[in-house]
Amino acid sequence: MSRKQITGVGPVARIGADDSACPILHVDMDAFFASVELLDRPELRGRPVIVGSPAGRGVVLSATYEARQYGVHSAMPMSRARRMCPQAVIIPPSHGKYSEVSKGVMEIFHSITPLVEPIASDEAFLDVAGARRRLGSPADIAARIRAEVLDRFGITCSVGVASSKFVAKLASKQCKPDGLLVVPADKVVDFLHPLPVSALWGVGERTEQALVRLGIRSVGDLARVPLTTLQRELGHAAGTHLAALAWGRDERPVTAHVPDKSIGAEETFAADVDDPEVIKRELLRLSERVAARVRAGGHVGRTVSVKLRRADFSTITRSRTLREPTDVAQEIYATACELFAAAGLERVRLRLVGVRMENLKPAESASHQLSLGEKETGWREAERAMDKAIRRFGPDAVVPASLVRGRLDEMEA
Repeated sequence: MSRKQITGVGPVARIGADDSACPILHVDMDAFFASVELLDRPELRGRPVIVGSPAGRGVVLSATYEARQYGVHSAMPMSRARRMCPQAVIIPPSHGKYSEVSKGVMEIFHSITPLVEPIASDEAFLDVAGARRRLGSPADIAARIRAEVLDRFGITCSVGVASSKFVAKLASKQCKPDGLLVVPADKVVDFLHPLPVSALWGVGERTEQALVRLGIRSVGDLARVPLTTLQRELGHAAGTHLAALAWGRDERPVTAHVPDKSIGAEETFAADVDDPEVIKRELLRLSERVAARVRAGGHVGRTVSVKLRRADFSTITRSRTLREPTDVAQEIYATACELFAAAGLERVRLRLVGVRMENLKPAESASHQLSLGEKETGWREAERAMDKAIRRFGPDAVVPASLVRGRLDEMEA
């Protein structure tokens, strides 16, 4: 595949020769959280930096490429990351900053095309077929996006340009960091077949082990296996899916808006906890966070679920569907406490707890109906007022009294 340099965009920006049949872009910010943190701490550029809890037992949220050279990667336990790269600078996360930059980046995408499908705060698919007459070829549009993101926010992104979502995402990964790679439609097989089979969507650790037992290590190896064999070994659906991907077949369109299916938050304790009051305070904190995100997204939800992970890493979940949809933290919290009590783990040491709101729908489509004799609590109005105060003065501007008491107890302890 022939490539040429694009000057003035990025040090490793690369494009293929023919992008005429490649309307799909996958744009992925490079080490997004870490890159945003370095905007305020430029003296750390070139050093291994990890975004995560400095003292907690959570996971790595982001790592610079200097840290990744030591094997550190997102979702890795922080304890392991510190062992692998003890010289790394660890920065606690600043979620408000990431949300602000993410919103601005998405605005850039929407200025290019209405067909934007976000799949995380730092990446999205774009279909730029309709923007070509106005803005040029897909590679030109990709270069424009990269330059604008760099100019406005001082961070870099990598862009894969291809004929399908699957190949575009693989291309963006292949050209990281700070790259641009086009996979021409007639070169898809050449691009895919040398890759390890683990690059395919749907190939996790167990599937990869099953494929290796069959002597399949590359995508090319997989492509040469008869479909009936794959269906027999992996199941009909999985075998059919992987066979199609091995030849670059992915018919899914870019969907302009994918509504949230659920919104959740979870926390790993610094030390295992078996005190029900401490756990309930954390459930309240998480319920507040979930409810705020539900309201910010213009949603209400009907199903509350809790996630409870024991010290031995075994995990259980419990859920309950409410009579009416809600976006009120106190209602979510009350249900979460009931689910926690019903799980029978009130004196069991827990490592992690989580709260999630499911069965979401637009708030305007759901009207809260008071049952006969039911009193309006006023919680909804109070929490909306809290939202306004937090947006203006920061996340600690308004805190429930029980959480303040919990902080004081922890400080005294």
